Amino acid sequence: MKLYQRKPGDTAPAGQPDPYMIRVGDFYYVYATHDEGVQLYRSRALMEGWEYLGLCYTRPGEKQFWAPAVMPFEGKYYLYYSSMPEGSEDTHQQRIQVAVGDSPEGPFAFVREMLPPFSIDAHAVSTDSGLYLFYSVNDYEAERAGTLIVADRLTDPCHVEGAPAVIVRPTIDEEIFQRDRFRKGQHWHTIEGAFYFREGDWHYVMYSGSAYTNETYFIGYSTAQGEGDLRRLAWHKHPNEHTYSPLVCRNAFVEGTGHNSVVREGDAYYIVYHGRDRDADRSQGDVRVMRADRMTVQGPELHVEVTR
Repeated sequence: MKLYQRKPGDTAPAGQPDPYMIRVGDFYYVYATHDEGVQLYRSRALMEGWEYLGLCYTRPGEKQFWAPAVMPFEGKYYLYYSSMPEGSEDTHQQRIQVAVGDSPEGPFAFVREMLPPFSIDAHAVSTDSGLYLFYSVNDYEAERAGTLIVADRLTDPCHVEGAPAVIVRPTIDEEIFQRDRFRKGQHWHTIEGAFYFREGDWHYVMYSGSAYTNETYFIGYSTAQGEGDLRRLAWHKHPNEHTYSPLVCRNAFVEGTGHNSVVREGDAYYIVYHGRDRDADRSQGDVRVMRADRMTVQGPELHVEVTR
C-alpha cells in the first residue's frame, strides 16, 4: 500500500523512487532518490503518518542522487548513494560515495568516493562475519551482458577490500532492460537494487530485474545457506536460474514495482518498494511512490501480497 499521500500545496516531491527504510528509536525513516539530493521522510508508524523532512544531503557539483541507503554503525549513520557530475549527461558516470552523520536525520558530511563509475545501488550491512557492501556494476562481455550485483567486504564503513564477488547475474529474457542497447544483437539486461537480510539459517539477497518502465520489471530474490564470508556462499535465484517467478510485479492497480528494502516489526517483515499507480495522471511524469506490504519469510520461501 502507498505510504505517503501527497496533498495540495505539499512541498514534497511527487515521488519517492528507491525508498530505503530504517527504524531508529521511535521513528521510521525513508531515504529516496532525487535529482538535487537525498529525500528524507519520517513517521512514528510504519504504515501511516509520514512527513517530508526535505533533502537531508546534497553535494555541490553533483546531480541525480540515486538509491540512498543508511547503515547505523557504532553510533554513526553512514549514507551510501551514487551521483554524477552536474556537467555530465552520461548516467554511466554514476559512482558510489559515502557521507556520515551523527543522526539519521543528518546533517551528513561527505567522506569519500568509494568506487569508480559505473557503480550504483549500494547496500551496506553489518553481519556476524563482518561488514559488506552489495552494489551493482556492468559486465559488457557476459553471455547476458548487463548490470549485475556484486558484494565486497568493507574494511571499515568507508573502504572496500577490493575483492568483489558476483552474487546475482541476469539469466532470463524477462530481465532485459533494452534490446540492442549498445550494439546490434546484444540485449542489455539489468539486475540491481540489492538488499540483504538473514532469517535463521537462510540468507537472502533481494533485487530488481529489467527496467522500471518495462512490463516485466519485478522484485526477485536469491538465497544461500552457510556461515562465513557472504561472498563465498552458494547463491541461487529462487526458484531457479531460468524461471521468471516474481515476488512483486505489476498487477491491476500498480506497476513499476521494484527497488526494495526490508524492515522487521516484532515478528513481522515488511517489504518497502516503489511503484506507480496504473491510473495515475502522467502529466507529472513517471511518478514512483513509496509503498509497503507484509512479507512472509518461511525458509527459502518469501511471499508478498500487494495491497492498494
